[in-house]
Amino acid sequence: MRLDDTPESQNVEDRRDDGPASPGGGFGGGGGFGGGGGFGLPIGGGMGGLGVIVVIGAALFLGIDPMALLSGMQQSPPPREYQQPRQAQPSQTGRPVGRDDEMRRFVGRVLGSTEEVWREQFPAQLNQQYREPTLVLFTGRVNSACGSATAASGPFYCPGDMKVYIDLSFYEMLRTRFRAPGDFAQAYVIGHEVGHHIQRLLGILAKVQERKRQVSQVEANALQVRVELQADCFAGAWAFHANRKRAILEPGDVEEALRAAAAIGDDTLQGGAARAETFTHGTAAQRQRWLKRGLQTGSLRDCDTFSAREL
Repeated sequence: MRLDDTPESQNVEDRRDDGPASPGGGFGGGGGFGGGGGFGLPIGGGMGGLGVIVVIGAALFLGIDPMALLSGMQQSPPPREYQQPRQAQPSQTGRPVGRDDEMRRFVGRVLGSTEEVWREQFPAQLNQQYREPTLVLFTGRVNSACGSATAASGPFYCPGDMKVYIDLSFYEMLRTRFRAPGDFAQAYVIGHEVGHHIQRLLGILAKVQERKRQVSQVEANALQVRVELQADCFAGAWAFHANRKRAILEPGDVEEALRAAAAIGDDTLQGGAARAETFTHGTAAQRQRWLKRGLQTGSLRDCDTFSAREL
């Protein structure tokens, strides 16, 4: 990817030097992640007292089923103002300048690119103004409006505070465990989470959750597949417009993202024991198809997975 001329976002909140977050207030009835039926591991069980709190997103990269998180979500509250994010530059962190700070600049530029695109495309395509999310960098554990999370949860989007959370060590897991290396694969992760933010702004998440409460678990799973595929398409649409504006894509970049999309398909993650009725993110082929649709058209309306007869 070519991002050298893309300004870094000012909406990056660097919490990597804040120390470990309090383990309390997590997901599930037992607090924290994991054993209480929460977000840490692909285990069974419900979300207990999750209520209106929800995390959506890249737990899928770890093979985690977010339906356990999403099944309890009620309509999210209207947007509200939050404190200005603390901007941490490399010289302020106390860490030597190195690979970690290169990655910080990279994700800042990717987020800046999404802001540049959606600030233009929301009015152009939807006659609406775009409200930017914040990207939170953390190490190990973090507190959000959705509770506390660990790095093992992967990147996620929290509708309650409209922030994307990521521990940058996740990218090494993406490269090694999921065999999906490359900078555009990394950018796709952020584009997908910002896609969930777009769904939040457009009221899609609230409508889906209302419908989920009225249907069976199998039908709710099918709805969640459409949510995830739409976020993939939105990520592709961002890249379409970013490339038109600044020529960010280089040979091989699209293949990197498509490889990552296939690696996190439900059928890929479940392997030989794949059961279609349990899918919550879509097959490898579906994920690639909707990512490519966004990449080819750049149209938000073309990303309407909920009206599509076939995914």
